[in-house]
Amino acid sequence: MTAGNTHVPQHIAIIMDGNGRWAKQRHQPRFMGHRAGLKAVENIVKQCVERNVTVLSLFAFSSENWRRPSKEVSLLMELFALALKQQVKRLNENNIQLRIIGDITKFNSSLQKQITQATELTKDNTGLIINIAANYGGRWDITQAVQQIAVKVKSDQIVASDITEALINSHLSTADLPEPDLYIRTGGEQRVSNFLLWQLAYTEFYFTDTLWPDFDGQALDQAIDSFNHRERRFGRTSEQLQEKE
Repeated sequence: MTAGNTHVPQHIAIIMDGNGRWAKQRHQPRFMGHRAGLKAVENIVKQCVERNVTVLSLFAFSSENWRRPSKEVSLLMELFALALKQQVKRLNENNIQLRIIGDITKFNSSLQKQITQATELTKDNTGLIINIAANYGGRWDITQAVQQIAVKVKSDQIVASDITEALINSHLSTADLPEPDLYIRTGGEQRVSNFLLWQLAYTEFYFTDTLWPDFDGQALDQAIDSFNHRERRFGRTSEQLQEKE
């Protein structure tokens, strides 16, 4: 566990990279890596609850992931459905709220129904919010927000000068959530990959070579420790921050 005076990020966003490579290192099919990755998700959810994290956003399936081999995509969809079936009751019992962001209309009707039922069951829970990005892209998120605003302009509900950052933010899929404090990407890659593009403007980034199935509580604490050694100025100077203290 992290030290008592450590400031725990309110919202942690994670790109869970490295499942396929983890499996390859063990001479296993890629799907075994995804299964191991799901176990890592269960553990990190538990670790976040213990550390009093408010929101955990996980990039489960990007809008670009449809380009992967069809067999792998099919197996990922099956795993997603299985995870919903097996875990939702437990999440609900632990007062955890599940949200799914992204264009879920691309999923089959059965999976869409499962998503709706799962989010409906947990919507009033007041503990950790797990925000799963599925068929999600940051550009899609901004585009759908702009489309909603354009409809309001066209119907004379607002005029162009009413469009502000706050208005755009209020139409994003994370509108009522705090922006991420800490962004973690496992697996060694160092890029955003179209995840929460608008929301990551002032987020602290942490990259690790650890493959996602191996990312555990100790690895999470290392990321939080790194976060605690950053100075978050939000455009101010260090001197201004010290004056506020």
